Amino acid sequence: MLACAHSANAQQDASLAELEAAATRGDAQAIVALAAKYENADGVRQDYSKSNELYCKAAALGEVQAVVRLGLIYSRGRGVPRDEGIAAELFSRAADRGDANARQLLQQVSRQAETVMPACLNQEPPPRAAAQSNTNPDKNEIEALVQRLAPEYAVDPQLVMAVISAESSFNARAVSPKNAQGLMQLIPETAQRFGVTHTYDAVDNLKGGLAYLQWLMAFFKGNVALVLAAYNAGEHEVERYRGIPPYAETRAYVRKITSVYKKPLHPYLAQITAPSQLLGAMRRSKLY
Repeated sequence: MLACAHSANAQQDASLAELEAAATRGDAQAIVALAAKYENADGVRQDYSKSNELYCKAAALGEVQAVVRLGLIYSRGRGVPRDEGIAAELFSRAADRGDANARQLLQQVSRQAETVMPACLNQEPPPRAAAQSNTNPDKNEIEALVQRLAPEYAVDPQLVMAVISAESSFNARAVSPKNAQGLMQLIPETAQRFGVTHTYDAVDNLKGGLAYLQWLMAFFKGNVALVLAAYNAGEHEVERYRGIPPYAETRAYVRKITSVYKKPLHPYLAQITAPSQLLGAMRRSKLY
């Protein structure tokens, strides 16, 4: 009997080690299985913090089961502050991918304005690598994506639409002479900075551009003209010139968008990043 017990323990340890190795390689299903073990004390010590972290990681990889499970966690406040807004968004994502359970759960929670998603989901890659294609969504499809995704990043959809119009004219396959790519014309460095892996995929590109706009809003305390100038020329150039850089392209770009989007200030999430230390000098210089 003792030998059998030792054998069972050894098999369990080997199984756990294999699962952990697969999870480390980024196998989403393995991550979910490992999360369930920590959640249910299955061969490991129960650890809700660990299981929540793993579910979030798998959800960021597009594993629908993990998205639903994470939604339940936030709807119940298990190991995290209860947040129906996050739960609703997660259930909505899973429902969009055909999960019937998520559609039912979505009816039990309320959407919230300005929901801030967990940090591990802010750079969520496209749900399935196989889903990447050469398709170019039309303007109505892009607008629907913007209306769904922009609130996750606390960015006004009207501003996002104006930026896309100026950047790519709603062409998800656009490439500039400077190798800026996709709907929001992300250069490779910016795409890498914000976790974009498929720049010609409308969703992935849009999320990268939104993440950058969200960061710029915090960095320039919601000053729309400075944010737009930085999106075009880079935040370092805006700091260097203490305002909108004296580049014809950048100034025309800012004028074009602000002629459509007329709000000079935009709400921002201060927790995203510390503001530029040169904002005071920019105000005094009146270069914007």
